[in-house]
Amino acid sequence: MFHPGRTIRAVLLPLVAGLALTALPAQSAQAAPALTNGGFEADGTGAATPSGWSEYGDGGASYVEAGGRSGGYRLSHWSSSAYKVETYQYLSGLADGSYTLTAWVRSSGGQKTAYLALRNCGGTEQRTDLPVSSSGWIRIVTPVKVTGSQCTISINSDANAGNWINVDDLTFTPGTTGLSVKGADISSLAKSEASGGVYRTASGVTSDAFTILKNAGMNYARLKVWVNSADGYNDKTRVLAMAKRGKAVGMKLLVDFHYSDTWADPGAQTKPVAWAGHSYGQLKTDVYNHTYDVLNALKAQGTTADMVQVGNEINGGMLWSEGSTDNWTQLAGLLNSGYNAVKAVNPSTLVALHLAKGGDLSGTRWWFDSAVANGVKFDAIGLSYYGYWHGPLADFQTTLDDAASRYGKPVFVAETAYPFRLDSDDALTNQIDTSGELVSGYPASVAGQTAWMNTVANIVEAVPNGRGLGVFYWEATWTAVTGNGWDPGDASSGNGWENQALFGYDDKALASMSWFRHR
Repeated sequence: MFHPGRTIRAVLLPLVAGLALTALPAQSAQAAPALTNGGFEADGTGAATPSGWSEYGDGGASYVEAGGRSGGYRLSHWSSSAYKVETYQYLSGLADGSYTLTAWVRSSGGQKTAYLALRNCGGTEQRTDLPVSSSGWIRIVTPVKVTGSQCTISINSDANAGNWINVDDLTFTPGTTGLSVKGADISSLAKSEASGGVYRTASGVTSDAFTILKNAGMNYARLKVWVNSADGYNDKTRVLAMAKRGKAVGMKLLVDFHYSDTWADPGAQTKPVAWAGHSYGQLKTDVYNHTYDVLNALKAQGTTADMVQVGNEINGGMLWSEGSTDNWTQLAGLLNSGYNAVKAVNPSTLVALHLAKGGDLSGTRWWFDSAVANGVKFDAIGLSYYGYWHGPLADFQTTLDDAASRYGKPVFVAETAYPFRLDSDDALTNQIDTSGELVSGYPASVAGQTAWMNTVANIVEAVPNGRGLGVFYWEATWTAVTGNGWDPGDASSGNGWENQALFGYDDKALASMSWFRHR
């Protein structure tokens, strides 16, 4: 096919090679044939096969209907009996290179499989499972490398009677996506091991937990720091030892400063006992010295922190009451004291600020607007998002996307988790122990845990402009081991989290660790 631009370039390139290469648009970005009818607006309600698309399988289960996300119509898969159907579009004439399929989706859940795929593109088929979301639309992305100028876009359901999906506003554009952080908090590990905890591979071979997790694909360890904990764990000495083990297997390191002797979260930000009587000015020095001391010791042993959280779930501030959000001027001073200490040790270490309630758009905006207005310095935004506490997936996506665009920073999930069963492996009732607490469509099973983690990872991957860094699973190694309970001051306290670890009650690695292999 004649392309006038190519003729002009053929003359220009030899004449002004250096200039032409920089001045002319890249043909690969211009030559991608548009996906036809990606918004399903061409036909109106009832079209069994949308214009530009083909079908395979139970054709009656795939159709266009009213209720589009942005326009008037959407593609739906549904039948009153079990069905299997594929709606697909074949693209040819593509310039070879990287592309990303973006789609807005909803799903009832319950299917054997429901996913988008890019196949016959020259390499391995790429898939993204649909998240379960019966009301809010969720944007998902699927990247692929095209070699051979063609690619098939495929929407698939293998479903039980009454299951449904909605799909709309598909685009296929140059570029790629993926996650750089596939991590886990394993702060409980050292005490678990000291108390007799063991970790096994999926086949039952006792092994080092770091090695098992690294072999599963984990690439980033998150370790919390307490100032003077009651049990002597999660302090500087223990963190140094754990950091060595993580770096030895090739993991990166996130250090999570609580600025407390115990748990810090939205409900508690208790000053360390050693700092209790200190003035605000002294607390700023305390934050700097403590942060610098731990990080400089890490650097000195060759395990420099790659990322640091200045505070943990600091929705209400930290070091109460001086550092409460009731006094933003003082909170800003404390946060910047931590930031400055991090950069003094290593300027390239990322500094993250971490809030809970990852589905709370207005709360997240209020907090970070206040931080920016008060001159707080930070490089990245971390959110905790537990689906059984923090609202629907669509609200989480809205909040995460907004944080990335409003503040122009990379974002990540600092904490998430999901149960693989509901019963306890010790005497303490689990935090999530009834089916009524679960997120709809995600059962308390290994498959449900896996699906949850892939869904969260997919939402982070879809953050626009490549600003989604990745995900940290919270407490992957916190199995039920006597002596390693919730309360650092009470050896008899139990563990309410073992049903959300990534090791089973037989201490074997769960298949849900597969999420660490997310692209």
